[in-house]
Amino acid sequence: MTKILLLSDTHSYIDDRILEYVKEADEVWHAGDIGDLEVTDKIKALKPLRAVYGNIDNAKAKVEFPEHNRFMCEGVDVWITHIGGYPPKYNGRVRDALKQDPPKLFITGHSHILKVMPDKSLNLLHMNPGAVGKHGFHKVRTMLRFTIDKDKIDNLEVIEFKK
Repeated sequence: MTKILLLSDTHSYIDDRILEYVKEADEVWHAGDIGDLEVTDKIKALKPLRAVYGNIDNAKAKVEFPEHNRFMCEGVDVWITHIGGYPPKYNGRVRDALKQDPPKLFITGHSHILKVMPDKSLNLLHMNPGAVGKHGFHKVRTMLRFTIDKDKIDNLEVIEFKK
């Protein structure tokens, strides 16, 4: 079983409360708009990190992280990208590839709106952890925590912080 902490849209912000959750995870996944790479450096000092760059990220982030990160976690095919849309209205950047070869878990950021929703037509689960940074219109900072055990995604938990 792998314990995942999923976050996005840090916009250069990370604090000790976020890092306490990082310490409890086996892996941390970041769905883009990292901002200052000090954020990912602090995470990587504690736990393995998988991340993508977002639309506010600079050239340094684009060198260190890909736009799309597709990998297997235990028995789950995972695809993380920053701008991907939502079922069934996926962004044009990913729509065709999603339909041709859908992952089991599709993760995006960008909207600052936490959503977890199945796409029955593609047989996948879509997750957006919202935004845990302080920059943006969101009123509550959010992250997601869940487990992957073989091919099952389970124990989903929303973590909220006041802005």
